Amino acid sequence: MEKALVTDGVSATPPASGGARTPDESPRRATALLRPGILAFGGAIRPTALHAHHTVQLLAARTPITVMDAGGVRHRGTRIIVPADAPHRIETAAEGAALYLDPETAAGAAADRRAHAGGWADDQPALPATLAGAPIAEQVAAIVRELRCAPTAANGAQRHGAVTEALRLLPSLVPDHSIRGSDVAKRVGLSPARLSHLFAEQVGMPLRPYMLWLRLRVAIGRFRSGDDLAAAAHAAGFDDSTQLTRTCRRTFGLTPAALHRADQWDLGDGA
Repeated sequence: MEKALVTDGVSATPPASGGARTPDESPRRATALLRPGILAFGGAIRPTALHAHHTVQLLAARTPITVMDAGGVRHRGTRIIVPADAPHRIETAAEGAALYLDPETAAGAAADRRAHAGGWADDQPALPATLAGAPIAEQVAAIVRELRCAPTAANGAQRHGAVTEALRLLPSLVPDHSIRGSDVAKRVGLSPARLSHLFAEQVGMPLRPYMLWLRLRVAIGRFRSGDDLAAAAHAAGFDDSTQLTRTCRRTFGLTPAALHRADQWDLGDGA
């Protein structure tokens, strides 16, 4: 069952094109990044209504921010970790980065454990000063490196050949909404169970959510390129725009239109 979500606030994106800026917003254009397992925004972190999403959210701000949980407890600091599916409300504005991490990735699982064990207000520094003005990809890489409890395979030389082949094939396969993990396993010559085990171990994320994130990346890319929502959903392998919207709401607490507001996107190779 889906959690109750609201979609009237984006944690860290610029206003719609042409909109007036508030005093709390930076004059610089915000940036956004999407990779399998990670969505990140850099720029203005704004107050939101109470909402929840399945991803673990990490807010790395340059000045302390306050986030209230569903029980009315306020968490304040320059780095806040909101556990998966936890209702919360951002109460103060700041500049920084907002990361949405799939809880099944190494970084997402580590962040979720840290929030549950030590509280939402993490005692780690938000970002090194040298990264404050760096591209969002560099900021994300630094945060993820610090979060990971154990390294995962970082290059093709360390991976099983079937996993490397699956990674090569997946961007072209996921637009087919009928494709399943078993179909990928057949194409690379492994049993579904063996590929599932190797993929999660060597990529750091299970195959099924990896495929879903690839679909989201395709959909956002097509939507930003001018497709309407229905066409973008179909091109990415979703049944329809309703399924795409539902997936975005469950995963991020945001609609596709809210994601579209970011001025600059880094969708990685193959997007």
